[in-house]
Amino acid sequence: MGLIASRQAALYDEGYDWGSKLEALILEITANFLRDFRPDREQCWVAERDGLMLGSVFLVRESEDTARLRLLYVEPQARGMGVGAALVRECTDFARGAGYRRIALWTHSVLESARRLYAAEGYRIVATEMQDKFGKPEQSEHWLLEL
Repeated sequence: MGLIASRQAALYDEGYDWGSKLEALILEITANFLRDFRPDREQCWVAERDGLMLGSVFLVRESEDTARLRLLYVEPQARGMGVGAALVRECTDFARGAGYRRIALWTHSVLESARRLYAAEGYRIVATEMQDKFGKPEQSEHWLLEL
């Protein structure tokens, strides 16, 4: 979990200058996952090749009927190889098997590759808002996939 949090924080800081506020959020999400983990309702997947982490994603319980996709990322050298799509598909398959009715997620309009993955999986935007939680104004988006 520490490697996932560290790598994501570094990539988002390098790519978007989101800094320590996003790092704190990532650390909170991973800590909550470890502390409250329910294997029948939550999972984390890590894509790797030759012992190197290529990306990861979390699916966590939000409510009895709703799961939340969290912290999807793919390493730059693995982008375009289908890693992100495979991770998103794992979330969908697991959520269906666990009996969830929907998956929610929160992202930002600047994360175009992730947005394409979500749209291809069938997610739709249900709300948008401007926020500056990471030090500068960004349009955030709430997406939903009905299962």
